[in-house]
Amino acid sequence: MGSAGTEHSQPSTAEPDPHRPRPAPQGAPLQRGADSTHWADAREIAEAGLHPGEAGARSLTGVPSLGPAAMQRDGDRLRFVGAATRRIARGMDLDEIVMGLCRATVPTFSDAILVYLRDPLPVGDERPSGPVVLRLRRTDRLRRIEDGTEDADTDGGLPPGLFPGLQLQPDVTGTTELCEVRPGGPLAEVLRGVRPVFADATAALGALPELLGGERQVPGAQHTILAPLRGRRRVIGAAVFLRRPDRPAFETEDLLVAAQLATHSALGIDKAVLYDREAYIADELQRTMLPESLPQPHGVRLASRYLPAAETARVGGDWYDAIPLPGNRVALVVGDVMGHSMTSAAIMGQLRTTAQTLAGLDLPPQEVLHHLDEQAQRLGSDRMATCLYAVYDPVTHRITIANAGHPPPVLLHLSGRAEVLRVPAGAPIGVGGVDFEAVELDAPAGTTLLLYTDGLVESRLRDVWTGIEQLRERLSATAQLTGPDRPPPLEALCDEVLDMLGPGDRDDDIALLAARFNGIAPSDVAYWNLDPEDAAPRRARGLARKALARWDLEELTDSVELLVSEVVTNAVRYTSRPVTLRLLRTDVLRCEVGDDVPELPRLRQARATDEGGRGLFLVNKLARRWGATRLSTGKVVWFELPTPASG
Repeated sequence: MGSAGTEHSQPSTAEPDPHRPRPAPQGAPLQRGADSTHWADAREIAEAGLHPGEAGARSLTGVPSLGPAAMQRDGDRLRFVGAATRRIARGMDLDEIVMGLCRATVPTFSDAILVYLRDPLPVGDERPSGPVVLRLRRTDRLRRIEDGTEDADTDGGLPPGLFPGLQLQPDVTGTTELCEVRPGGPLAEVLRGVRPVFADATAALGALPELLGGERQVPGAQHTILAPLRGRRRVIGAAVFLRRPDRPAFETEDLLVAAQLATHSALGIDKAVLYDREAYIADELQRTMLPESLPQPHGVRLASRYLPAAETARVGGDWYDAIPLPGNRVALVVGDVMGHSMTSAAIMGQLRTTAQTLAGLDLPPQEVLHHLDEQAQRLGSDRMATCLYAVYDPVTHRITIANAGHPPPVLLHLSGRAEVLRVPAGAPIGVGGVDFEAVELDAPAGTTLLLYTDGLVESRLRDVWTGIEQLRERLSATAQLTGPDRPPPLEALCDEVLDMLGPGDRDDDIALLAARFNGIAPSDVAYWNLDPEDAAPRRARGLARKALARWDLEELTDSVELLVSEVVTNAVRYTSRPVTLRLLRTDVLRCEVGDDVPELPRLRQARATDEGGRGLFLVNKLARRWGATRLSTGKVVWFELPTPASG
């Protein structure tokens, strides 16, 4: 183009980039000269639909130059600072903020920029130990391409010849240059002073070589600005703005521009690092409150999934749990605390702990929800949650379910039919003064129960009942793939369920718990009631001996008779009601003795002169495992012995 051209470039017809600076008010006409490039008005760049690098790229192709130049009016600088700081502020994480600084300044303010950050970055009020180390985090520069135009090049290093002696080239592995700040050195003094300085300033003469390397030189005089990046509490890095020697130098007022850019970037970085740490802590808090692994009691298989919400709200109050109960039963729990915050995660942890404690008392499901409701009210008047609590008995092949405002479970039958169970919804936990109702349903072998939170079925794009129907259809379709009488693999079924989520369906976190009911065959169970009399231990030994003979486990007869006799003797000594005796043959032989006395037996070392007190000592020595569980009606003392098949 001619040097005397006076026409501005026409607006581009391309769609505007949402990440580009928004238009600023119309500025005064730009001053032009035959030997100068020109400062780009933020409004001109936005209306032209150009990235700042693209503006520079067209400066040599017939379009008026929008590259860096001396500003003749303070209004131009203010408009640029406003557009640049808005772009920096749009970044949500550290990398976006640093990239926003680079893209906002190259080539509009400088031809190149180097951004150094402390390694590691301090968080909040923590006091880093050891020396201050700066790591080159990002570079942007104006590169010349084959047709003679220029364009922005990010993270590509600075090419030889652009600035004599300055060649910072990050390697392909991402490892970049490090600079250890010497205490009391020139770089430490500049960083402590906070204010940007030119390369020819006394303070910068030693600081820049220390930062960039002793042999590396930068454009002298006022073609380079070193700007410390100071967060809320301390210096967290430095930015170096560079112009080529053949371009107009920075002016004194440009130090104020660099200071504004550095301040906004540093505060944004400080905020992003603090947010990332808080999000990490909250996420870890929630995950540690969820079970690390699920139990695998005999007669039921379990699988689970947990998905956080969007990255902007990763913390929620969804939880799931599976709690073994006496008699190979298992309690299945899923719940959802209202809100997305560390408070929600903490309340979730308290409710989950309470549910585990109540399950240990073997309370009915409706009673568990009642006590959870009371606990939520003690935590605060606005502590609301939904919860579904179910207990599966593999011996009776039945499941008892109580609900507190939670989406209903879905039962996948062996035939492939998916059924939404009709469970009374109830009120959410925390409302108070509400009775909960439990229902008992058949759970035949081969069926699968799916418990989930509302994040799976409800979003901005669909209501909860539409989502439940889609879930039911998805389960039926998945079951058809394996054919009749062959339930789909449990882990694959969970993955298929989550695949139903679309791009707009992740408004909430999701907890998913799947249980495949296999049950225990009636032929593997023996059950008796024994009157609390002196003959009860002898009768118990005889019944156990007959059951072992029926199961071809005669080699366990001596051990089982001895242990059954000791446990039954201890039970009839204190109770006045019939004692229950049950034997279960699974991969182990399990014996359970129940009575109506709530006090749990304690293992103690009997003295040589004691006539009794050795029963539990024998159980502890001979059984593979043993324990005692308090029930609402008394207690159960149990022990397990390995069968020949199990080793």
